[in-house]
Amino acid sequence: MADRISVLIVDDIPQTREYLAKLLGFESDIEVVGEAASGAEAIDMALRLKPAVVLMDINLPDMDGITATERLAAKVSTAAIIIMSVQGEAGYLRRAMLAGAREFLVKPFSADELVTSVRSVHAREREKAVAVDVPVAPSEIRKAPPPATDADGLLVVVFSPKGGAGKTTVAINVAVAAAMALGKRVCIVDGSFQFGDVGVLLNLSPKNKTIADIVIDGVADLDSLESVLIGHSSGVHVLLAPGTPETAELITTSAVKQIVEALRRTHDLVIVDAWSWLHETTLALLDLADEIAAVMTPEITNIKNMRLFLDIADQLDYPHTKIKLVLNRSDAVMGIRAADVEASMGRKVDATIVSDGRIVVYAANRGVPFMISEAHAPVSLDMLRLARSLTGEATAVVPVAAPANRKKSLLARR
Repeated sequence: MADRISVLIVDDIPQTREYLAKLLGFESDIEVVGEAASGAEAIDMALRLKPAVVLMDINLPDMDGITATERLAAKVSTAAIIIMSVQGEAGYLRRAMLAGAREFLVKPFSADELVTSVRSVHAREREKAVAVDVPVAPSEIRKAPPPATDADGLLVVVFSPKGGAGKTTVAINVAVAAAMALGKRVCIVDGSFQFGDVGVLLNLSPKNKTIADIVIDGVADLDSLESVLIGHSSGVHVLLAPGTPETAELITTSAVKQIVEALRRTHDLVIVDAWSWLHETTLALLDLADEIAAVMTPEITNIKNMRLFLDIADQLDYPHTKIKLVLNRSDAVMGIRAADVEASMGRKVDATIVSDGRIVVYAANRGVPFMISEAHAPVSLDMLRLARSLTGEATAVVPVAAPANRKKSLLARR
């Protein structure tokens, strides 16, 4: 079958290779094309077989799986590598992602987790394969950011390990609350570089400049940074994601770090709406963050994924105070109770946001944050409390005044 996902299994234990091959053998769309017992053998076989996915064990006799992944990724760039490891190996996840791995499976894992990982990394690589190279001119002036100082603004990364949790809605409305109610100089960065929604939810023109306009040959042209920031009527500055998915390939981790650090020097608060995928750039942003607003909803799949993320955060040695657990739609009629979520997480929920589909959906379709249009609604007051918590402000509620001459049209564009 021409469209089957070809998989190379790398593990020094024959029984493990046999077991993994048997699990994948039940899937009609997956084919195991080879098995290797060492890193060197894996690289040789990958060069010959060109597998779509490589299952790489962390412990190998000749070189560790991280080193093998790094070398294999450089020589067979079309292969999506999944690293397998036992739980509790601190730092391995970050090293794996930086080496080029696309996913990290913690042993023991189920057959469903294995198959889902193989399919998901393969699907992401196929999406990347259709990307078109966009020619860019060399930068005339490139300026590296100076070292961070104590005067730098706060960096908050809003992250959710599962889409659909309301992450972007939280990021936008917290940004607006911090700017309008708390008087902060705020910038929001759309960190979902392929399919970002910040511009749509703020009703900004798709013709505006984006982060891609200042990344030249993988380096950020910081002299042009101000020219690509969009001023929103709320007072928030916005750095948009590229307008097309293929352009996102131009955005390097190094450039993103340069840009974020530069924005911290000119703003009190920088909020990054991060992509829901733990790849190199997202991990770098999470490392840089002063605080991580981890957004989830009271549903079993969200709880499972958030628990996994918290486990990973522990492995990466993030202090518990760095992560604020945000339960969105906390009072959903069919949702799991907040107390049960806390019991499952093994930690307190730091902030709750009530469910109000009518206000939230209407605001999204208009492109007007509900912190502006419905400033005194319970969902808005919850966002304001979250903004205060993240910035360390006092807890008294300050009314939010709507900006003048706000556009009313459902499909209006600035």
